[in-house]
Amino acid sequence: MAAIQKLYEVCKVSLSEKGPSSPEVVENVRDVLDMITPSDVGLECEAQAVRVWRRPRALNRKTVFPSSPAIRYRHIYECKSFSVSPINYLPTVMLFFISQALVCLLVLLCLLLMTDFEVAQCTFTFSLQIGIFCVPASSIIPLHNHPGMTVISKLLYGKVHVKSYDWFDIDDSRNLSKVRPAKVVRDGEISAPCGAMVLGNIHAMKAITPCAILDILSPPYSSEDGRHCSYFRRLPKSDPSGILLDRTRESEFVWLEEYQPSDNFVIRRDLYTGPTLNF
Repeated sequence: MAAIQKLYEVCKVSLSEKGPSSPEVVENVRDVLDMITPSDVGLECEAQAVRVWRRPRALNRKTVFPSSPAIRYRHIYECKSFSVSPINYLPTVMLFFISQALVCLLVLLCLLLMTDFEVAQCTFTFSLQIGIFCVPASSIIPLHNHPGMTVISKLLYGKVHVKSYDWFDIDDSRNLSKVRPAKVVRDGEISAPCGAMVLGNIHAMKAITPCAILDILSPPYSSEDGRHCSYFRRLPKSDPSGILLDRTRESEFVWLEEYQPSDNFVIRRDLYTGPTLNF
């Protein structure tokens, strides 16, 4: 079985329509994601190129460079909500028994007529998205959120600086508008090879070298379910309202303001060239 197929199978049985049900489930997915390499998803050539990559030197400060290549997203799989139950397999089962013998058909009909047969009790639902961001050197994915979602990521090749935050819980009735405090989860560089990681609800990435990040979102974005992507920027402000006073050190949190990124921020869809998944 291909490594990416194994990852899909583990995600399918581990991630429900509301995301992972426990920390143990997240660890199960991380263990399999840890084993994914660039060659498992069709990125071996790109990974080899990065190993010998050197940052271009500017000729002088007046040199005008063209805009950097766009960030590219290679879509592997998405299922916003998919239910599986025994009723889905009844046509196949019926044909099988009919072709075998009339006695088997009668047995099947008897089972279907049983009053305590409840298909709904056997139904399970999963919801996830799997994809790869290929990010050119110096390009930035701005701070963005993942409301009600779990993000499990693996840096496949390259080096990236990650800033990650979680919202600071506030038991306060005052209106903070679109400015909210967030706890610092991670702020540092990560180099491949490395293990899979669970990032904070809000995070940003800056590519130090060309890099690729495999993301698993559970559940995926859905405007219909209130999970839409918003962008944020850090404000150089302290705690004017005093709501965090004596509760935490100022170095442990930042203030984030929602905003709209500039038109220069572009993510283009790219062709996934790895093994095809069998659903």
